[in-house]
Amino acid sequence: MTTALEDRVCIVTGGGSGLGRAFALALAAQGARVGVIGRRLEPLQDVVDMIGAESAALAQADIRDPDGVAAAFDSIQEQLGPVTTLVNNAAGNFTAAADQISPNGWRAVTGIVLDGTFFCSRELGRRAIERGAENAQIVNIVATYAWTGGPGNAHSAAAKAGVVNLTRSLAVEWAPHGIRVNAIAPGPVATEGAGDKLWASKEAEAEMVARIPLGRFARPDEIAATCVFLVSDASSYMTGEVVVVDGGYSLEQRRMVGAER
Repeated sequence: MTTALEDRVCIVTGGGSGLGRAFALALAAQGARVGVIGRRLEPLQDVVDMIGAESAALAQADIRDPDGVAAAFDSIQEQLGPVTTLVNNAAGNFTAAADQISPNGWRAVTGIVLDGTFFCSRELGRRAIERGAENAQIVNIVATYAWTGGPGNAHSAAAKAGVVNLTRSLAVEWAPHGIRVNAIAPGPVATEGAGDKLWASKEAEAEMVARIPLGRFARPDEIAATCVFLVSDASSYMTGEVVVVDGGYSLEQRRMVGAER
């Protein structure tokens, strides 16, 4: 078994920057044709230019809109061929105490993370089932606070927990159709702009690094390598799994909680 992906047509949501861009580039490097979906046209076009127009396409869409999702799949499929693979990477988050999260803030995060993941997964599932595909894949991007809880990120943690459950539910429901559904739970990743959104200060960022056993944030390409594995035939007997790639961070958190007791 190899990770060659010449027969894959992949869609990556939130594919214009950060981890989404890393996923798109890594999949293309293994021979896949890649479509990127997002709300901002310029970064999507940058990714298409990096891959090459003969192997990449873009569609501007808000994944909270199921009609927009269907139109985006139509557009990418028309340019690249039947979609075999979906990476649900698009997300939204901001740090706030739960009592300070507004209804609109709650809906924005859960709408992108949970609703958007479902709408995109449903679109891939419908198309793969209709054409009798025997080998399709979905990879969802979650976080370990989906099961540990995420103080300061209650909206995102609740949504990611829903995505973990959705991953396992769809894995069983769609296995007879040849659709595998797995997830990746990355730890803190060094992407552009992440610090401004997630860390209150450089001191807070340094404190986070100190709590990671491997002593650093992940590189985007390290998380992307796991994605390549999960959509490839090298993982052909894996479905319903959540692969944690966090440098030991979640294990250290468990150890610290145990020590406090």
